[in-house]
Amino acid sequence: MKKPYVFITRRLPEETLGNLQEFADVRMWPYEEEPIPRETLLKEAKRADGLLTMLSDKIDAELLTNAPHLKVVANLAVGYDNIDVDKATSRGIAICNTPDVLSDTTADLTFALLMATARRLIESAEYVKGGHWKNWGPLLLAGTDIHHKTIGIIGMGRIGRAVAKRATGFEMEILYHNRSRNEEVEQELGAAYCSFDEIVERSDFLVCLAPLTAQTRGMFNEQVFKKMKPSAIFVNASRGDVVDEQALYHALTNGEIKAAGLDVFQNEPIGADHPLLSLPNVVAIPHIGSASVETRMVMAELAGRNIANVLTGNKPEAIVNEKVLS
Repeated sequence: MKKPYVFITRRLPEETLGNLQEFADVRMWPYEEEPIPRETLLKEAKRADGLLTMLSDKIDAELLTNAPHLKVVANLAVGYDNIDVDKATSRGIAICNTPDVLSDTTADLTFALLMATARRLIESAEYVKGGHWKNWGPLLLAGTDIHHKTIGIIGMGRIGRAVAKRATGFEMEILYHNRSRNEEVEQELGAAYCSFDEIVERSDFLVCLAPLTAQTRGMFNEQVFKKMKPSAIFVNASRGDVVDEQALYHALTNGEIKAAGLDVFQNEPIGADHPLLSLPNVVAIPHIGSASVETRMVMAELAGRNIANVLTGNKPEAIVNEKVLS
C-alpha cells in the first residue's frame, strides 16, 4: 500500500517528526530561514496528502484547487490568516493549528518587549557598546515605570490572559477589550472590560494581541494614536497588518505617543531602511513571539500529530474548521 505523502515547508528537527515518519513519506524544504519558492510549494501541494506550513506560506485558493490529494494543512502557529479556510473547508481539507502550547512563551516575550521598550534596554545596551558611557547622570537613559501603571490588552484570548497574569506581579491596573467579555479573567485577575475607545484613552501600555481579521486589519490608525496618552507605549505582538505603520511613525515622531515595541510588521521580513527602525523610541524584533527552543519543538510535534491523526482517520488535537470532520 502506497504511503501518504507529507511535505513540510521549512526544515524542522528530525526528532519532532517521529510519528509522521512511521507511516508517511515525509519530505521537507531543506532550509530553516529561506522560504520555499511559490512554484515549488505549488508543485509539492499538487502531490501531497498533507502539508505542514508556516505563517509565511500562502495557502490560497489557487494552491488548494490544484491539490487533488490534499486532506490536511497543519500551520506551525496559532494564527491561520495565511490560509483560505473557506476554500479549504469547501474541499474537505482540514486546517489545523497549534494553540495552547505557545501561550506562556508568547506572553513572556510580549511582556519582555513591553519592559525593554519602557526601560529603554536596547538603547541603553547600544549606548554602552558604542562607548558613549562617560559619566553618570540622574536622568541618563531614564525610562518609564511599569509597576502600578495601567495596561490595556486588546484581545483577551489565551495569550492575553497570560500577559494579564504577568501584569498582576507588577501590580498594574488591567483593562481589556475583546469581542466578548471574559468573566473568568475579570474574577481571577481583576481585569476590567472596556470599550475600544476607553482602553485606548486610559492605557499607559496598550498591548495588541488580537487576531488578524477583516475587523482588526488597520485598527490602529491615525485617529487611534491621537487618542492615546502622549506618555503611552504601544506594543504589538499579534499581526503587523493590524497597524497602519505610516500612522504609527507619525505618532512616534510627533510626540503623540512615547514609544513602541514591535514583534510584527506589515511586510515581513523588513529591511534596515524601514522608517520605524530609524527611531530611537522603537524596539523592533523579528517575529519571535513563540521562539523558544522548547516551545518550537512542541509546536512541531503537535503539527505532526495533527497531520498524522487526519491521515489515519482520527480527530486532530487542534482543528480550525471542525465541520470537515462531520
